Amino acid sequence: MKLKKYQTYISSLFTKKLLLISFIFFCLVFIINIFEEIRFAEKYNADIFYTLYLSFLNAPSLLFEIYPFIFLISVMFFYLSLRENNEIEILNSNGISNFKIVMLLTILTLLIGTFLLLFFYSFSSNLKNKYLETKNRFSNNNEYLAIVKNDGLWIKEENEQYIYIIHAEKFDEKNLKFVTITETDKYFKLESTIKAETANIISKNWQLFNATILDDEGKIKKFKSYVYNSSFKGEIISNLFSNLNSLNIYELHKLSIDYLKIGYSNTDIKIHLNKLYSLPFYFILMTILGFIIISKLKIIKSNFFVIIFGIFISVLVYYLNYFSSVLGTNGVLPIYLSVWTPLLILFLLCNIGILKINEN
Repeated sequence: MKLKKYQTYISSLFTKKLLLISFIFFCLVFIINIFEEIRFAEKYNADIFYTLYLSFLNAPSLLFEIYPFIFLISVMFFYLSLRENNEIEILNSNGISNFKIVMLLTILTLLIGTFLLLFFYSFSSNLKNKYLETKNRFSNNNEYLAIVKNDGLWIKEENEQYIYIIHAEKFDEKNLKFVTITETDKYFKLESTIKAETANIISKNWQLFNATILDDEGKIKKFKSYVYNSSFKGEIISNLFSNLNSLNIYELHKLSIDYLKIGYSNTDIKIHLNKLYSLPFYFILMTILGFIIISKLKIIKSNFFVIIFGIFISVLVYYLNYFSSVLGTNGVLPIYLSVWTPLLILFLLCNIGILKINEN
């Protein structure tokens, strides 16, 4: 279907504003992140090159997180541009109502939002993964590693003398079940193997229960309780898996299945996935909300106050989402409600605003 001239013009203008605001925020995020990476570089005596490199790797992921607010601010500048050139009045006088403009922006936002979800998120998550891997190489020199696979949790840690490979079939924040700890020297010569039914990992001094130790001479010792000194505890291990922005959608689904296999809660992953799936609708609602606000508040003519007001609205929406997510994580609200309830509230507000626009 061939687009009419006004549709092409509006689409082009909004896209340009969105790209411009995105670029501005990317630069801001990049610059702000540099200060964080400078502290990291100073701590680990890294070259200045890594400060810029790490900032670049992390910036797309941070930008993706604030895209709902970029849409809100972009549509405000879009409307101001039309108003400054008296193009709103020209469009309205030719039978193109604000309602038609909003509907066109809604379709355009849906297309852009779908593209951001399918392509930009995968791109940013890959860069985020490289970002974390690079920082880990500096911070621990590969001495510590924890991953989840189909057959359970695997941990590698080492000190000056020994390397420890730990495997557990089940894991939660406080306990490991069916634990095997393999101790080798630096040349991977087997020193001992420890097996235990359970391990309490609240602290770094793991309490192993019903443990059996097989040494390098083949001698077996059994203990009802045995203490293993680790570099990890339950909280630390959980935090290693908390940065879900470094995984694409396929990897998130796979990790969710693996979590269930080892008995670890996948609530955070479900919430994260639902947030991703809701993003195109979130973008649409923020675009509509921004248009309604700027079209109704005629007093806002300064670009500076547009930014300030946009940030204020963005903060309110952010805390609404954050509070709802906390309730979902803590089990107060079902997962789906915790993600979609704030969007439902925004939808109702936008629906009222659109009706007012349509009446005018």
